[in-house]
Amino acid sequence: MCKLHRSLYGLKQSPRAWFGKFSSIVQSFGLRRNEADHSVFYSHTSPGKCIYLIVITGNDIVGISQLKEHLCRHFQTKDLGSLKYFLGIEVTQSKHGIVISQRKYALDILQETSMIDCKPVESYRPILKVNNWR
Repeated sequence: MCKLHRSLYGLKQSPRAWFGKFSSIVQSFGLRRNEADHSVFYSHTSPGKCIYLIVITGNDIVGISQLKEHLCRHFQTKDLGSLKYFLGIEVTQSKHGIVISQRKYALDILQETSMIDCKPVESYRPILKVNNWR
């Protein structure tokens, strides 16, 4: 995950140029850009093995290691270890799978709006079935 804090050299086009360079370096490694979301890159390295680069994830441990080394050669990077929190989503990993939660995000919104001590109320209303609808 790379975050650009400000435009390079003060130019408005710099983030686009930076992403263009990043994209070409990642594609030179063999990853393909997802057509639905151009910020997601992926590779199916061999049957049953894959790498997805949003936050680097996948089941191809060797390929992920090689990708990290490739990125380190071209950019100043830092390995932050296993994913715990990303874009307001808490991530918990275990041998049984991955659990994601936005509990902290919801609590932050309640705190910010001074509603943390409010009494929760069920807001579900059943939809009535209407016979003879015209």
